[in-house]
Amino acid sequence: MKKIQLLLVLLAMLILAACSMEAPGSESEEEGSDGESSGEFKIGFSISTLNNPFFVTLNDGAEAKAEELGAELSVVDAQDNASKQASDVEDLIQQGVDLIMINPVDSEAVTAAVESANSAGIPVITVDRSAAGGEVVSHIASDNVAGGEMAGEFLVSLVGEGALVAELEGVPGSSAARERGEGFNKIAADSLEVAAKQTANFNRSEGLTVMENILQSNPDITGVFAHNDEMALGALEAIEAAGKDITVVGFDATDDAVKAVEEGRLAGTIAQKPQLIGEMAVDAAVKSLNGEEVEASIPVELELIKE
Repeated sequence: MKKIQLLLVLLAMLILAACSMEAPGSESEEEGSDGESSGEFKIGFSISTLNNPFFVTLNDGAEAKAEELGAELSVVDAQDNASKQASDVEDLIQQGVDLIMINPVDSEAVTAAVESANSAGIPVITVDRSAAGGEVVSHIASDNVAGGEMAGEFLVSLVGEGALVAELEGVPGSSAARERGEGFNKIAADSLEVAAKQTANFNRSEGLTVMENILQSNPDITGVFAHNDEMALGALEAIEAAGKDITVVGFDATDDAVKAVEEGRLAGTIAQKPQLIGEMAVDAAVKSLNGEEVEASIPVELELIKE
């Protein structure tokens, strides 16, 4: 009888020991799994278009910084469509991302999407272009007004006071187009005669078509300021095809534009450093999510690229 009791006691002890060894191990695994997932921030990034070298470079910078900081970046391409961007932002909200970075197609139209994220308790950071409404943690961009002024002053130095020029505008409603135009026209108002002003939607092929039309109606222009390099390069194609000698200044310093400057075809371009903008946006996002204070406006330095 005593032997049976002893065996039962030993059996009970073995069962308890096995349980005590298994429980901590399983709890540790669960905690480790939870800890790993909770330590990785999920950031949504709604970008205006990936059909533009500037924004491709900006996105590359954002993705590289996210990988460096251990954040998960979910990128959605609005394809220059404000309605699609609104839908994309709603999808990111439904996915439960921790923060949304938005590079607006249209600064006015994006307001509803920003407010929707605000209502869901998801912080928003705007990148390169601002939002006209809603609460934003931070805005990371170059000073587009200053860049427009820089381009205007450079164009005046090349074509002279009172010269007849044209302006190719970006996407109507975007803060970049509005601000670059504002800066350029501050200079042009006293120093140039803007004979033609027309949108080409930041697009190279539209820049070509618009410039062809401008040359037909204003054959005597001597200079062009384009709100971005894609339009500038399109305008340059039209000018070269027409056999004209017209000074063109762009904005963004994309690889193709810098090459055109080095070849002496494009007079100059304003460098915005898109990779740095993308890096700084993700850095600000992670700092904000970590509870650190982030500046409401983070400027990125501009530079004039010329021969």
